[in-house]
Amino acid sequence: MSKKADKTTLLSGLGGLLALSTIGSVGSWLAYSRLLIDHAMPLPAAIDAPRKQFLARRRNRLLNYYVDDHASGRPLVLIHSINAAASAYEMRPIFEQYRSTRPVYALELPGFGFSERNNTPYSASMYADCIADFLDEVPGEAADVVALSLGSEFAARAVLAHPEQFHSLTMISPSGFTPREKKVSSQRAGDSGSSDTAYSILANPIWSQAFYDLLTTRVSIRYFLRKSFVGLVDPGLADYGYLTAHQPGARYAPLYFVSGKLFTRDVLSAIYQKLELPVLVIYDKDNFVRFDALPGLVTTRPNWQLARITPTMGLPHFEKMPQVAAALDRFWG
Repeated sequence: MSKKADKTTLLSGLGGLLALSTIGSVGSWLAYSRLLIDHAMPLPAAIDAPRKQFLARRRNRLLNYYVDDHASGRPLVLIHSINAAASAYEMRPIFEQYRSTRPVYALELPGFGFSERNNTPYSASMYADCIADFLDEVPGEAADVVALSLGSEFAARAVLAHPEQFHSLTMISPSGFTPREKKVSSQRAGDSGSSDTAYSILANPIWSQAFYDLLTTRVSIRYFLRKSFVGLVDPGLADYGYLTAHQPGARYAPLYFVSGKLFTRDVLSAIYQKLELPVLVIYDKDNFVRFDALPGLVTTRPNWQLARITPTMGLPHFEKMPQVAAALDRFWG
């Protein structure tokens, strides 16, 4: 046999071994996910406050929220972000900051925390309807709303449909201002129309749970959180993220997010530019979104204000809560 043939045979053999090894690893992880990972871990409260439920009528969703309403004043409603391990814990620093001075509510969106996690369709319009139902039924008067990341798109959508329920809207590190060519894969999928295909692949019942389990190992959760902190990752947020991601049905809503189905195409022109209420954006740098389009919007919309809190990477209220509170107080004042 020639040296070239020997080399070809060797490469073919190595390729076959690599393929078999990959298949074996995938099969092992599928079995490990199914048999050895606990998907019903005990879940404590995300916030040390009374936890209640309400039914979002328009979408028939039973949702959880935390409340401290012993103080008087205008209601403050907090909306967390959307990710693989989201919950009201993401808004905990703001809840603790204001619970002694005004009524504060932290809503958990469908598919997260103690809210229903059914295997049913999730969409931006569904989330907006649930936020609107909550504001209508629970605080019962126009509220100051603070939303995080993609939750900002849902809250802004709710404003357009039900402006009377909002006194103001604050968006922390909001999505929707990133140039199309610089968006991450999930956001590009929403723009390109490929999100349906991506979802059909990710949600395949053979491997959807195993795929989600890969996203929500302790190592993965800390890896992604490190991208949102300048300093050390908040240990409570990381630990709670792992627990809330290991609940029955925890994968359903995040798979819609990862595939890009929850982003609103052209949200800047379709929603943000149409807002008439007072809007504050708190931001700095972020590894998942950019804010290139933000200054141009603010120069043409006098109801918009900016507060850049440095150095932060997407979760300023965990690392710079005094500065965040100062910005909020100025805005509300």
